[in-house]
Amino acid sequence: MQQLVPDEKHDRIEIKLLRFSDPFRWLWLGLRDMVSQLWISFFYGFCFWLMALILLAVFKSNPEYTLSAVSGCLLIGPFLAMGLYDVSMHMERGEPPSMGSSLTCWESHLKSMTMLILVMVVLELLWGRASLVVFAVSFNTGGMPTTATVLEAVFNPENWEFIIVYACVGGFFAGLIFASMMVSIPMILDRDTDAITACITSMRVFVDHTAVSMLWAVLILVLGVLAMLPSAAGLLVVGPWLGFASWHAYRASVHVTGSLNT
Repeated sequence: MQQLVPDEKHDRIEIKLLRFSDPFRWLWLGLRDMVSQLWISFFYGFCFWLMALILLAVFKSNPEYTLSAVSGCLLIGPFLAMGLYDVSMHMERGEPPSMGSSLTCWESHLKSMTMLILVMVVLELLWGRASLVVFAVSFNTGGMPTTATVLEAVFNPENWEFIIVYACVGGFFAGLIFASMMVSIPMILDRDTDAITACITSMRVFVDHTAVSMLWAVLILVLGVLAMLPSAAGLLVVGPWLGFASWHAYRASVHVTGSLNT
């Protein structure tokens, strides 16, 4: 295991060895947790589904506000995910999980969560702005395009040069956000870690085990895309499933010992 520099609370953070089979094991453990807590899983799945329906409705009626709607979901999504992590954490400790605990677990970590969400929103806004600038420069539109015109250009194979540049820009920001968030939120819940330490640890997991992390990202992407068909109804299952699995991804990737060891 590779050691990181201890944080200000004198915890020692270690990155565990990961194998290519681990992401599939995380999905299996997440499925086990979801099945054992069906009512809680259904509640969170419904919340994820509702957010997706709102995004779809905004895109169809007012595509220019899609980016704002996505930013709003980024504010809510991490708190929902933390609720799922809280359920898995209690189950792992042999404690009975509860809906009340999952809904309020963020209260004692509000400072760290707020900082982390602000970072996410800023990165997402930069991603959107950079992508639209690439579009405007590529097509000389004389102004910022709408989401609808961007998607029309993306799915046109004749614009292959634009598609490559657009994908590179999107891939950079998507990878940065994923690397920063891979284990940061469950670590904040488990260890009451500050947002900076959690993000750095998450990025170290990604850098030290890039291939396994990319496999995990691909699995999340594939399941997420499948969940969007039809009408995003698959999020009723995939949303909580990935939430529970992400907790196990954190526990398999990071080990912390020291003053806050539980």
